[in-house]
Amino acid sequence: MSNEVSLDDVDREILFHLRRDGRLTNVELAKRVGLTPPPCLRRVKRLEESGVIAGYRAVVDPEAMGRGLEVLVDVEIYAQDRKSFEEFEDTVASYEEVVEFRRMYGRPDYFIRVAVADHAAYEAFLTGKLSCLPAVRSLESHLTMKEIKTNP
Repeated sequence: MSNEVSLDDVDREILFHLRRDGRLTNVELAKRVGLTPPPCLRRVKRLEESGVIAGYRAVVDPEAMGRGLEVLVDVEIYAQDRKSFEEFEDTVASYEEVVEFRRMYGRPDYFIRVAVADHAAYEAFLTGKLSCLPAVRSLESHLTMKEIKTNP
């Protein structure tokens, strides 16, 4: 049995516009997708209730928040037992600098996206927090040359 929600072209158009601007009024959204407001609102509510629309949020400029340097970090760990990797995950997830954290299949074991003010702040994070965790076997940092595409 699948949990997948059936979406038609109008649903996809609604999602397209809401991804670009989640603050659109229902009236404006309805105009853009070629519906009247009541059926548009019903569709949006159905998308929310089914979990297709998981929430709305503000897109914050990292530069304005003093977090203009973003570093992608590949991490391999020694730990093979559940307790050790759960402790590692809990610790890393608690760090304010970590904005995305994923356990991966294969190598690396983890992918971490870190946002800090500058290179000195990243070095302090790396040497003072991440690299000194007992589970860490290796770290590889990747700095972005140019951001080509990103989805909020």
